[in-house]
Amino acid sequence: MEYTQDMKNRLKRIEGQIRGVLRLMEEEQDCKSVITQMSAAKSAMDRAMAYIIAKNMQHCLIEQMEKGENTEDIVEEAINLLVKSR
Repeated sequence: MEYTQDMKNRLKRIEGQIRGVLRLMEEEQDCKSVITQMSAAKSAMDRAMAYIIAKNMQHCLIEQMEKGENTEDIVEEAINLLVKSR
């Protein structure tokens, strides 16, 4: 699967959020600020994983359908990846 620039950019933004959390810690900011930013980074990571899984599933489904093959395994695998990421 090709990982698009959009996918990479999502991860770069998350990387920036994590650096921001570390900066807050180094500045000895209050717990609420740190946890709020950590929660935002976690949410962004969850959305990035779901996006990548969806794009991969879409790509694999198209390939399987073009070959005339069964697509049930691909859907099941995608669901398992989503569940595992939780």
